[in-house]
Amino acid sequence: MDFKVLAEQYRSELFDSVLPFWLKNSQDKEYGGYFSCLDRDGSVYDTDKFVWLQGREIWLFSMLYNKVEKRREWLDCAIQGAEFLKKYGHDGNYNWYFSLDRQGNPLVEPYNIFSYTFAVMAFGQLYIATGNEEYAEIAKKTFDIILSKADNPKGKWNKIHKGTRDLKNFALPMILCNLALEIEPLLSTECLSRTFENCIHEVMEVFLRPELGGLVVENVLENGELSDCFEGRHMNPGHSLEAMWFIMDLGKRLDRPELIMKAKDTALKMVNYGWDKEYGGLFYFMDMKGYPPQELEWDQKLWWVHIETLIAMLKGYQMTGDRGCWEWFEKIHGYTWSHFKDKEYPEWFGYLNRRGEVLLPLKGGKWKGCFHVPRGLYQCWQILESI
Repeated sequence: MDFKVLAEQYRSELFDSVLPFWLKNSQDKEYGGYFSCLDRDGSVYDTDKFVWLQGREIWLFSMLYNKVEKRREWLDCAIQGAEFLKKYGHDGNYNWYFSLDRQGNPLVEPYNIFSYTFAVMAFGQLYIATGNEEYAEIAKKTFDIILSKADNPKGKWNKIHKGTRDLKNFALPMILCNLALEIEPLLSTECLSRTFENCIHEVMEVFLRPELGGLVVENVLENGELSDCFEGRHMNPGHSLEAMWFIMDLGKRLDRPELIMKAKDTALKMVNYGWDKEYGGLFYFMDMKGYPPQELEWDQKLWWVHIETLIAMLKGYQMTGDRGCWEWFEKIHGYTWSHFKDKEYPEWFGYLNRRGEVLLPLKGGKWKGCFHVPRGLYQCWQILESI
């Protein structure tokens, strides 16, 4: 594969297809914020607004404004979304709801920590774009709340009975690796250093398990031990692969080549583990011991899993020169572009069955928004250009 041709493929898809799709179809010109429930052709099929997806879209267009080009339409798109979220997205104390109706009335209480994390990313990146101190304050105050909730992210909405099988989850320390880098200008040196070290320890020494051959699990007991139950055996290859490129970025930022190498090696183990050797593509969920997973969607092939893997493999190759990463990139690239890209309409499909056939024709919904596809295209374009 030619690096220049590949770089242009990712760049063109981002600017000529994906970004125009979201700019045209997702912005609610009447009430503000964004529609995420978009059908195959971009038409709106549900007007509810999911706070974490609002935050992701604000972040995406702010990031592009900061790092690619000072396009006014990008900044305007981000600001209108942020003003809607600032007004309606939280309870007044920066506890961020999960979802709102079209007008901004709360529908689902603030049970989901990712409403908070993507609010931080959104307002932090938009502060860099605008210099608006109010956005910086929202990001910092919300980040402090996230740190205070780290031991029990769902708070009073946690359904688990405490004291019997207390588990902690991979998702929060994993996302904090990236979140701390995102808002680095807003954090004190002490807070930044403490967050980096805590996240690296949790991701690379608690959830990464040498006794499993270096694979990553999603849940462990609070004392750090494995738990032989559905949740304890739960594996999510895409999550682990996304985390490994976060760790590579941290390794680069901290000048720790050994951390980059360990993350690269882990990414190669996870992609080999998660690959469906019969039909191709990466499984969504797996069981550590090979037992039947509890999730009925375990064998589906999802857009974000493959896009995050593309980034991880490219970063691994870029930072270490490991040919194994490049070979996996070529393999995942071929599968992703032939299965997820819609050849008739802009943007990508999100959900395939195990055989790689489209399950849902939607381009956005409750879980898929303006994030993984454009971020992945941006990341791959930038890495390929630098290579």
